[in-house]
Amino acid sequence: MANILSNLSLLLFSLLSSSNYDYEAKTGVGIFPPTCNRIECPSYDVIDVANGYEIRRYNSSLWMTTSPIEDISLVDATRTGFLQLFDYIQGKNSYGEQIEMTAPVLTEVLPSNGPFCESSFTVSFYVPKVNQANPPPAKGLHVQRWKQTYAAVRQFSGFVSDSSVGEEAAALQASIADTKWDAAIEKTRSTDSASVYTVAQYNSPFEFNNRVNEIWMLFDINDK
Repeated sequence: MANILSNLSLLLFSLLSSSNYDYEAKTGVGIFPPTCNRIECPSYDVIDVANGYEIRRYNSSLWMTTSPIEDISLVDATRTGFLQLFDYIQGKNSYGEQIEMTAPVLTEVLPSNGPFCESSFTVSFYVPKVNQANPPPAKGLHVQRWKQTYAAVRQFSGFVSDSSVGEEAAALQASIADTKWDAAIEKTRSTDSASVYTVAQYNSPFEFNNRVNEIWMLFDINDK
């Protein structure tokens, strides 16, 4: 129990703390997040690696997700959403059940059309495998069931800020331009519910070195 609360507190502090720091502003692919050696993360296979990105295939999985949050700041929206998820895994759910912390915490982004308009964000928590058969319901949260899902991924370090995510998303988009993956992503984005990109955060605030964050562009594709 103490370990669970410790992990929760560290991640909560990370999401509530200032994001104006930028330690080891490195980018790339192929780094296994150290956090996933300590807590459960969703499994995936790497099916392609190129300059500046990798393509992953995630297995079917289940996530607990907030309702859309309207805000001008991804950092602020993530804070708002994680507070709801923090309460949920501490036992504020219909079963009164405490749930183990997992990683990463995802923030899906649907940008606005104007420079001063609010964007729409949803924040998600990967439900541990032990809870996926019967996840506790909770007011204001809903279950998001992933079928097999693909992601173009770019990694970057440091603390996530509103400026860094836009830059990293643009860099990922540039690196996959004119590839078959780009075409698949654009096809998926044509659906009304598709996000433009997703930010994945793994680390506690006390890890100043080897921080791993990711930009994901999710898509569907046939293996044939």
